[in-house]
Amino acid sequence: MDSQKDALQRIITTLANKNEELNHFIEALNHTLGRVQVNSTQVVSDLEEEFDTLYAVLEEMKERMTNTIKQETVRKSHELQNQLTQSTSALESAEELLEFANNALHITDEDEFTKAAKQIKDRVTMAPAFRLTMRPKATDNMTHLMVDFSQERQMLQGLQFLPVPRAPEIVLGDCLVMDNEVTVTWRMPMEDSKIDHYILEYRKTNHEGLPRVKDEQCWEVLDDIRTTEHTLQGLRFDSKFMNFRVRACNKAAAGDYSDPVTLETRAFNFSFDSTSSHLNLKVEDRGVEWDPQGGKGLDSKVKGKENKGSAHLTNLKNMSRSGTPSPKRMSVSRSPAPRGARDRFTGESYTVLGDTSIESGQHYWEVKPHKDCKSYSVGLAYRNLGKFDQLGKTNNTWCVHVNNWLQNSFAAKHNNKAKNFDMPVPDSIGVYCDFDRGQLAFYNAENKQLLHTFKMKFTQPVVPAFMVWCGGLTLTTGLQVPSAVRSFQKTENGLGGSNSSISQQDPSVACDICFYDKLPSVDASLLP
Repeated sequence: MDSQKDALQRIITTLANKNEELNHFIEALNHTLGRVQVNSTQVVSDLEEEFDTLYAVLEEMKERMTNTIKQETVRKSHELQNQLTQSTSALESAEELLEFANNALHITDEDEFTKAAKQIKDRVTMAPAFRLTMRPKATDNMTHLMVDFSQERQMLQGLQFLPVPRAPEIVLGDCLVMDNEVTVTWRMPMEDSKIDHYILEYRKTNHEGLPRVKDEQCWEVLDDIRTTEHTLQGLRFDSKFMNFRVRACNKAAAGDYSDPVTLETRAFNFSFDSTSSHLNLKVEDRGVEWDPQGGKGLDSKVKGKENKGSAHLTNLKNMSRSGTPSPKRMSVSRSPAPRGARDRFTGESYTVLGDTSIESGQHYWEVKPHKDCKSYSVGLAYRNLGKFDQLGKTNNTWCVHVNNWLQNSFAAKHNNKAKNFDMPVPDSIGVYCDFDRGQLAFYNAENKQLLHTFKMKFTQPVVPAFMVWCGGLTLTTGLQVPSAVRSFQKTENGLGGSNSSISQQDPSVACDICFYDKLPSVDASLLP
């Protein structure tokens, strides 16, 4: 009976997954169908615009060439008209001279005849008719202004839609996700020498499989990629997966998108848990700062409500013991914090936890102290950490501690034992946790130099834990385990300190622990 139920449950799960897949596919089809109509209307509009532009060019050319013909007509007409006027005037003068010469033939007086003949000779020499060219200055031929549009007509008749590049193919086997970088590689199905560049698009998602039409994130666009490979650097992996698609472009148009691919980008993401922090800590999503005035005003209001009837008696007790109220006792004996009626850490435990537990796997995050931070600790803890417990002083916390006040120290701490480091404090600390193998390692986040390794067997889930006093910390999550750290853990497993090595203390270590114990108990109002 149970086996049949299990089998039926598997069938139900399979059917449910298939139904979800079909729903997404139908959604994608409807989206594509709608886009077909939209894009069709757009390309028709673009086509009409192109033809209108072509018509405008043809009209402009027609007007310009017509004006050229008109100008040539005016020029020739003017030349011929001038030549006609001159020829007509020359003809009238020649006819008059001819008549005068004919009349001279009838002169009988020899002197008069000689005089007339000489006059006729002089006039013939200067006559316009003999100075004019008898060839027209312009012809009636206008064929030099004729046009032949046969080639252009043939070209127009051969107009086709733009040659669009084919869709590239993303080579999934060559894609690489490492060190918060993603390298995407693709190829063209056929060689195309006219491709000018590529457009790569990506988006983050928490859905495995094919990209969904309606997703929380929009596509990010990377244009003008000149090779068939691109690496996205400096990513924060705050989603489980990333979708990628690419399209090729020539000088004229962009082609279709490639089939999208989904790459896994899992990483450990968490924030500071403000509900777990000490009231003297000001907590934001990725940052925490020491606030010596934190909660004082709220405490007074709460005390005023809860202890209204006994306020005078309490003041008398405090005055009788010390003459003035004890600042330390006032900071310890707080009323319940107004954050959801909780005060997770109090007294001198200036601690805040992460909001996500680690139950298995390998994880990595980084912490950067603010400039001039006096004291801070970074590490892991079980959730059953007591509200007065300090990191590194109990058997359920492991940390590295940095002290920059009065006496500088840099040490690994666990169960109230310490191991000092003879090295400078890095600007940023990387924390690596391998829950299954029971390893907690600290690195210089810049060069991935190993600082210290704790080796233990975790008996329950752990959470990132932080202590800060007179300063602040900035948290960076969404990081993959760096390849350098992963490689080091494989080849150098066991290097560095362990929790057993801390048990061998020397006086300097004991002094450091003592100093660490006393640091938070100093009244913040007395600090420089």
